[in-house]
Amino acid sequence: MTVRQEATAGMRKGLVQESDGVFSFPGFCDVHVHFREPGFSYKETIVSGSRAAARGGYTAVCAMPNLNPVPDSVAQLMEEEALIRAAGGIAEVYPYAALTVGEKGQEAAELEALAPRVIAFSDDGKGVQSESMMRGLMERCAKLGKIIAAHCEDESLLRGGYIHDGAYAKAHGHKGICSESEWGPIKRDLQLAKETGCAYHVCHISCRESVALIRQAKKDGVDVSCETAPHYLLMDESDLQEDGRFRMNPPIREKADREALLEGLLDGTIDMIATDHAPHSAEEKSRGLAGSAFGIVGLETAFPVLYTGLVRPGILSLEGLIERMAISPRERFGIPMREGDRTEWDLTREYEIDPAEFLSMGKATPFAGWRVYGRCLRTVCNGKVVYEE
Repeated sequence: MTVRQEATAGMRKGLVQESDGVFSFPGFCDVHVHFREPGFSYKETIVSGSRAAARGGYTAVCAMPNLNPVPDSVAQLMEEEALIRAAGGIAEVYPYAALTVGEKGQEAAELEALAPRVIAFSDDGKGVQSESMMRGLMERCAKLGKIIAAHCEDESLLRGGYIHDGAYAKAHGHKGICSESEWGPIKRDLQLAKETGCAYHVCHISCRESVALIRQAKKDGVDVSCETAPHYLLMDESDLQEDGRFRMNPPIREKADREALLEGLLDGTIDMIATDHAPHSAEEKSRGLAGSAFGIVGLETAFPVLYTGLVRPGILSLEGLIERMAISPRERFGIPMREGDRTEWDLTREYEIDPAEFLSMGKATPFAGWRVYGRCLRTVCNGKVVYEE
């Protein structure tokens, strides 16, 4: 049985049921990963990250630029490009370039020279604090026809916080991150995008105010898209534990935020699901909520936790999940949907998530120990089998 979905530019393949419980999908596409190379290969490499992507069903990923050197010039991007070529196409890796020199928000990167070589521009990991700087960046990116993918974070509102500024933080004596630190810059940038005509993408939204702002901006005709991540859709602060695997930025927030994100996913406000795959060493994640590095891994768990948590209970259709994991990211970022990019899953397989099995060098996940359905059997990238159980 074949289910076909109508694309804006003609027919595109959707789900193919191969046998009872076994389905083939288009290769997934994640527009927000951190492969840590060059500069931080003790956390992850492009090869290990690509292998993790393939095991998770991904055939295309977009690698963020918080690296060393930061790809803010062609010369510095070339080091990352060489590493991508050497990885040999386990998954297609599309690099971002930085918006500003060193991701410091003070001076624009070599946008015009970099534009033909990168998927989009981002200072991910840091928010652009200056409104005038962001306006200038948007004006230039609008002329170049390139997306700005924004990490929205007002540093003046952080106050040393590291989890959501809510009930759990208060009960356990932790410093909190307020939601306004996210939605405030989004509100500013949506107005700038409206005025400049820049294609604007909001990274990893986590709170209800962000959903409402983006929903209204879309109604107003702003060229905006956004992503959220599996942990924001499936967890809230009541799930937190005193463990570094629950520390990520932005943080897991309140039940009302999770419910608003689900509503935004269902009504089309949230265009896609990205993992923000952010591996760290075991030591960096061993210091509890207060001391661990920000970031968790997600490529190998995204589909099974979302299938188990959203599709099986009837919250989201299987077709809807594939749309948000494979189709919408490619359409927004101009990534080709190739016939030779497929992933095959046994949806009847139940198992416990065990980070020791991960192909990623990072092992920190809040989903460790979850019972899930859906096992990746095989992933094919550009006609080549790149993962097989």
